[in-house]
Amino acid sequence: MARIQTIEDSRLEEARTRKKHWKRWGPYLSERQWGTVREDYSPGGTAWEYFPHDHARSRAYRWGEDGIGGISDRHQMICFGLAMWNGHDPILKERLFGLTGNEGNHGEDVKEQYFYLDSTPTHTYMRMLYKYPQAEFPYAWLVEENRRRGKDQPEFELLDTGVFAENRYFDVFVEYAKADVEDILIRITAINRGPQSAELQLLPSLWFRNTWSWGKDPRRPSARIATSVPGSMCTELDHWQYGKRWLLCAGHPELLFTENETNFQRLFGGTNRSYVKDAFHAYVIRGDKAAVNPGQVGTKMAALYRLALGAGESVTLKLRLTDMEPLAAMDSNSPMVGAMNAPGFGERAEGVPGTNDFGAGFDAVFAKRQKEAAEFYNSRVAKGLSSDANLVMRQAFAGMMWNKQFYHYDVRTWLDGDPAGPPPPKERLQGRNHDWTHLYNDDVISMPDNWEYPWYAAWDLAFHTIPIALIDPDFAKEQLILLLREWYMHPNGQLPAYEWAFGDVNPPVHAWAAFRVYKIERRLRGVADRGFLEKVFHKLLLNFTWWVNRKDPEGMNIFEGGFLGLDNIGVFDRSAPLPTGGHLEQSDGTSWMGMFCLNMLAIALELAKEDPAYEDVASKFFEHFVHIAHAMNDMGTGGRSLWDEADGFYYDVLHLPNGGEHFLKIRSMVGLIPLFAVETLEPEIVDRLPGFKRRMQWFIDNHPDMPEHIETTQRSARGVRRLLSLVSRQRLKRVLERMLDESEFLSEYGVRALSRFHADFPYEVEVNDHVSRVTYEPAESGTGVFGGNSNWRGPIWFPVNFLLIESLQKFHHYYGEDFKVEFPTRSGNESDLWQVAGEISRRLIRIFLRGKDGRRPVVGGAEIFNDNPHWKDLVVFYEYFHGDNGAGIGASHQTGWTGLVAKLIEQSGE
Repeated sequence: MARIQTIEDSRLEEARTRKKHWKRWGPYLSERQWGTVREDYSPGGTAWEYFPHDHARSRAYRWGEDGIGGISDRHQMICFGLAMWNGHDPILKERLFGLTGNEGNHGEDVKEQYFYLDSTPTHTYMRMLYKYPQAEFPYAWLVEENRRRGKDQPEFELLDTGVFAENRYFDVFVEYAKADVEDILIRITAINRGPQSAELQLLPSLWFRNTWSWGKDPRRPSARIATSVPGSMCTELDHWQYGKRWLLCAGHPELLFTENETNFQRLFGGTNRSYVKDAFHAYVIRGDKAAVNPGQVGTKMAALYRLALGAGESVTLKLRLTDMEPLAAMDSNSPMVGAMNAPGFGERAEGVPGTNDFGAGFDAVFAKRQKEAAEFYNSRVAKGLSSDANLVMRQAFAGMMWNKQFYHYDVRTWLDGDPAGPPPPKERLQGRNHDWTHLYNDDVISMPDNWEYPWYAAWDLAFHTIPIALIDPDFAKEQLILLLREWYMHPNGQLPAYEWAFGDVNPPVHAWAAFRVYKIERRLRGVADRGFLEKVFHKLLLNFTWWVNRKDPEGMNIFEGGFLGLDNIGVFDRSAPLPTGGHLEQSDGTSWMGMFCLNMLAIALELAKEDPAYEDVASKFFEHFVHIAHAMNDMGTGGRSLWDEADGFYYDVLHLPNGGEHFLKIRSMVGLIPLFAVETLEPEIVDRLPGFKRRMQWFIDNHPDMPEHIETTQRSARGVRRLLSLVSRQRLKRVLERMLDESEFLSEYGVRALSRFHADFPYEVEVNDHVSRVTYEPAESGTGVFGGNSNWRGPIWFPVNFLLIESLQKFHHYYGEDFKVEFPTRSGNESDLWQVAGEISRRLIRIFLRGKDGRRPVVGGAEIFNDNPHWKDLVVFYEYFHGDNGAGIGASHQTGWTGLVAKLIEQSGE
């Protein structure tokens, strides 16, 4: 690593070289394990119903754990999280609540208020906030009201219930600061924001993931009360993988112990074999003292703090999870108790407070880590930003870091069942993911949203790596490589889409992301990681072959792809057989493959600079791209291209069984995606590669119908520049005329996924006496396709907007300042494409920034975020955004790809 600038950069280098395992502990605990495919053993794949929220407190998970504001080691053997009770709730608050995909009127949706405020890439400092109502949490009301509402109505949110009125809630901040790799200080601060005193019980909890109940590994870890240093209570942990650890709890909380085992009596009317998972719920809420183990030992424990807070009062709890034997690691200036010799345990490093120091030394570690975090992010944040833009960027990065999650899924074991359990239903052997038995996942992965989407998605993950690369290029590269490993990638070359259907098809953006991460790291560190690029390239050759063999059925370079991540954008469900019969030639499917070709070409040319063996494969991708461009623009598979000259736009083409062909004239992102396939071949690169140059010229000379797709109008001092693009100069002007029209695609907050034209002119198709319709819907979806929790018929989506911006920049790189367009269309103002890209970037960024009226568009009508001092600096990163007013829609913590806003701020300012 060439450029170490801060202490955090030094830690990242230590982690990269494995000198110190700074990333062993992090926010890897999920926010929702219930309702996932992994925990579903039903015959029909009904994951939401098989393991509902009501079971979560009482039923041991098989594949992972969840909690609030929690951490775990990277294999999730040991977990820590926060539970709480306000004296009124019917259940102990141990995990976030939300509606299932079948309960919500727009699909699954978390119904809580929580915010990620900070995290370094090594998680040496982390901070999050949970807002806990003082009144009874309205579980039933949220379920019933959302069930009553139709898809034409907005979701009923926790803020709509009024539980935060008069500030009658607790702000509960959870902070972590690592004194060393295995020495984690924890600070939990509860503030009564209400006008009256209120009681609160906090239960910082520690437990082991249940790995012993399934008949494969009987080794059982243990947590037991131990002798502590003065002024605290201590639990000793003993795990077969990590050895001994200790949890020190300052003050004198009541230590509770139970087992992380299913309550068979409550759930199934059976007999419990031990203490059970929901014991603390029974103890705290029902007063059942027999629920916890009087021997103070188990696989799950909690420190119960009973608090009474006056109006505006705050209380801070201090805990420490450490590998240092507490009695041996006390401060020498304090009274000593017990033995001092602890061979095999961690030693206290210089500057690390003693285990009996919960005062100035403890707080000094937090102050130091906060300062280091600020220094690190100041080195990454663009200079000259406003404090508000800085805040948005910082919280975007925090969300990216907190959305890391340990993900465990062994499909073969999941299908076959465990030795200690009943055999799974036979239907599963032909059901979901049955043809992905090679897949074994046991890793920390960047999730789209730890509650709404607590599973990886292939194309989401590719976009995640772009902002992540700005702060932790190593983690970004690891994520891209991970999905290409043989225990992820299918033997046929397909990448796993997501756990609900690994065989679904996501857009092939992995090569694009890999090359972007490669270039970002080279700029940040001054070093190009060719090893990473080569590793990714070779595996992506397999994926490219899969696409060509499976998604180009007639071998004509026109591609199908299924839904391709755009969910409900078409008039038909594109992942299902067409109701008309026949097949669909997809403008976006073909365009994604054109982009894939150019990405692979760019990587091959980069690698060929030092290894001429890559020149031949670069020639292959050059030729393949030109064939795709020719097919898409000139002939299709039967004489019809995907370009409609009359409308000046690209459409899907429906091929009917009787030989008929029809444009599906929907003005959507499908017709803008052809812009993504663009690349310039500079003469200084081509001239360095004589084999590639010779083959390229031969191809051009011997395919006289092809050169129209290779523009050579621009020259530099070094020779001819060549533009490879699916969209010619003339067609680019026509497409942009629609895209930059504020009555069509262009919004004040970015580019819509569907033209506003369809608000007045819906697109309709009648098949078998049923009319299918696509109309402009700027907010939630009015259809149930893909669960109804996603909508591509009008809202603004960051991933495709990001690619549009990059494409405009690439076109500008070739055409320069002489190529101008009206921006917006019919405004009379002309701009070059670099200026257009910059303005679209700033429109997207403005979704999150305070306007002149002091409001953030992202929060929509939630006034509490605009006028309440305890809310106004909290930023939420939604899945997508209202096409007209920029309000956040969908998953509310999807700093996954919406975290791209940090990259936009970094490169375009505000």
